[in-house]
Amino acid sequence: MSRSLQQNAVVEQPAITPVVAELAARFTAEGKRLYLVGGSVRDAVLGRPTNDFDFTTDARPAEIQKLLSGWADAQWDTGIAFGTVGASKKGEIIEITTFRADVYDGVTRNPDVTFGDTIDGDLVRRDFTVNAMAFDIAAREFVDPTGGLQAARDGVLDTPATPQESFGDDPLRMLRAARFVSQLGFTAAPRVVEAMRSMAGELTRITPERVQVELSKLLCGAHPRRGIELMVETGLADIVLPELTAMKLEIDEHHQHKDVFHHSLVVLEQAIDLEDVDHSPDLVLRIAALLHDIGKPATRKFEPGGGVSFHHHEVVGAKMVRKRLRALRYSKEITEDVAKLVYLHLRFHGYGNGEWTDSAVRRYVTDAGDLLTRLHKLVRADCTTRNKRKANLLRRTYDSLEERIARIAAEEDLARVRPDLDGNEIMKLLGLPPGPQVGAAWKFLKELRLDKGPLDRDEAEAALLGWAREQGITPPAS
Repeated sequence: MSRSLQQNAVVEQPAITPVVAELAARFTAEGKRLYLVGGSVRDAVLGRPTNDFDFTTDARPAEIQKLLSGWADAQWDTGIAFGTVGASKKGEIIEITTFRADVYDGVTRNPDVTFGDTIDGDLVRRDFTVNAMAFDIAAREFVDPTGGLQAARDGVLDTPATPQESFGDDPLRMLRAARFVSQLGFTAAPRVVEAMRSMAGELTRITPERVQVELSKLLCGAHPRRGIELMVETGLADIVLPELTAMKLEIDEHHQHKDVFHHSLVVLEQAIDLEDVDHSPDLVLRIAALLHDIGKPATRKFEPGGGVSFHHHEVVGAKMVRKRLRALRYSKEITEDVAKLVYLHLRFHGYGNGEWTDSAVRRYVTDAGDLLTRLHKLVRADCTTRNKRKANLLRRTYDSLEERIARIAAEEDLARVRPDLDGNEIMKLLGLPPGPQVGAAWKFLKELRLDKGPLDRDEAEAALLGWAREQGITPPAS
């Protein structure tokens, strides 16, 4: 590709806004250079949309602050220890970092921050060649010292230096490699794969919080299966998510059970296909799809006659999910949502040919709560059988369940199943002060509501009074 075409690949993208052009002119007037760099250039070359713009410059932090002073609407220095100065102008956020020539200590991923003098020197220290391209905004010059443009065209993920040097400096880059494979659909270069395989243990130097961020980005990528397979192939999963590797069960000679790992990847892909196309990736659904059978290895039992069972794997799996996601420092909300989906994903299989009572349907909806839509998607995605007749039967059966849910929801307020009497009414009717007995009465009415649906007030009061007598509670005389 000629230099002019290289330039146009970037210039024609909307990254060079009037604000950015004006800022570059200020730097040029002071004899300094301002470059668009990193992911924003990569995405421009690939024709991918981006709103994450990073800049680098030969100006030192104090010089950057001076150039921004009187021009920017606001300025901040929270990253100045790393050479980064932030600013905003007409609603645009700008972060500018002085050329870096860092040296790593080989123990942590924290470098000794050293400022550099050349753009090439700054670029060759970056993680991957596709992230080591820059664009001189004022001069309209494309800078690519490590062959990043060709790598982007070939869809290859490689490192500027040797992978051993790159990953030795910052082991998180190995997980970032899997993440970029997921996001970009690239293939990791053979030498990168080999280095990841031999250096996977170095990931223990990385904090769980950093690992979690990369894992979430990987799962929300366009090709998460490819990233996950790379993690397992190289041993990164043994460090980050060892339950994934454990799901690679050998298929017995009679082929009586599936490879749980492969099945889980198919479920993940099918769950993604069910996501709302106009919404962002659903991290909770994707984690749940990947880990829904996490409890199978621990519950596997070979039955007489060559069969295999995984009794209560959903219960064991929910506990395992909580333990792993807490270790990865996921939020309590995400952890509990995923665990609940894993726990409930088998419930539907008791539905049979529609034998559930309306009470059972109410409980299904109530237990799922706000996760009902996600549960629908997970259950449907969990059908990976190649038997078309069986697959069609499962789909029609779940269609039937959703239709019943819709019918009952139209007749009742299924989204807010509550007792027909509230706490104050319970205390007044039974003459009770606030306390455990009121809670027990409330729970009794809640169960009654699930079993029988909405009751009128007389029926609810009669049922509560009958329960109170059984509990030895004497209501006040009316």
